Amino acid sequence: MADQTARGEEFEKKAEKKLAGWGLFGSKYEDAADLYEKAANCFKLGKNWDRAGVVYTKLANCHLKLESKHEAASAYVDAANSYKKISAQEAAQCLNQAVNLFLDIGRLNMAARYYKELGEIYEQEQDLEKSMDYFERAADLFQSEEVTTSANQCKQKVAQFAAQLEQYPKAIEIFEAIARHSINNSLLKYSVKGILLNAGICEICKGDIVAITNALERYQELDPTFSGTREFKLLADLASSMDEEDVIKFTEAVKEFDSMTRLDPWKTTLLLRAKSTLKAKEQNDDDLT
Repeated sequence: MADQTARGEEFEKKAEKKLAGWGLFGSKYEDAADLYEKAANCFKLGKNWDRAGVVYTKLANCHLKLESKHEAASAYVDAANSYKKISAQEAAQCLNQAVNLFLDIGRLNMAARYYKELGEIYEQEQDLEKSMDYFERAADLFQSEEVTTSANQCKQKVAQFAAQLEQYPKAIEIFEAIARHSINNSLLKYSVKGILLNAGICEICKGDIVAITNALERYQELDPTFSGTREFKLLADLASSMDEEDVIKFTEAVKEFDSMTRLDPWKTTLLLRAKSTLKAKEQNDDDLT
C-alpha cells in the first residue's frame, strides 16, 4: 500500500514538472495526462482514495486544456468513483462536472446515467429532495433517448420519494402516467398492477374517499383485468375500511395481502401513515360520542 502511494507521488511530481516546464502546448499536457493517470492508478491500488480523486481531477483539467471533453468527463467519473469511498459530497461535485461535459458533447445517454447515479448518492445521504431532482433529470434524458425502462425506473423513484415527502398528487400523477404508458407494452404490461397499487396507496394516504373511489374506477378502465387482482381487492378493502372508519378492518386487509405478497418497506411506511390517520379520526369520533 505504502509502496503504491510512494509511486503515485513520484508520478504526480513528474506530471507537475512537465506542466511547469517549457514544451509544445499540446505535448506537455498529453505527457502530464499520461503521468497523472499512472499516479491515480497507483493511489487507487494503495487505497488512497482522496489522493486518487485529486489526481483524477488534475487529469480532467489536462484533457480540458487539450479540448478532449469526453476524456475529461471520464476522468471526472473516475474521480467521483474514488471520492465515493470517503465523501459523497466530493463525488457528487465531480459527477456534476462530468454530466455537464457529456451534455456539451451531446452524450445524453451518458449524462442520464450519471444523473441517475447522483440521484442514488443523495438517496443514500437521505436527501430526498435533491435525489428526486436528479432522478427527474435522468428520466427526462432517458425518455429523450427512448430508453423507456430506465426512464420508468427513475420516474418510479421520483414518485416514491414524492410520496415519502407527502407530495401525494405528484406521486399519483407519475404512477398513473407510467401505468398508462406501460399497459400496451408487451414487456411492461405485467408491472401495471403493482404501479396502480402504488398510486392507490397514495390515494389512501390522501384520505379522500371520493377520490379513492374515482381512482379505482379509472384503474379498471385502464386495465380491465385489474379488478380481478389481489392489488385491487386490497385497495377496495382499504377504501371501505376508511369509509367506515374501521381500523381493525384496515389492519386485516393489509395482513391478508401481506400473507400472500410481502409488502415492501415503502408500502408499509405509507400504509402505517394512513392507519395512524384513520386511528386518530376514529379516536376523535369516539371522543365526540
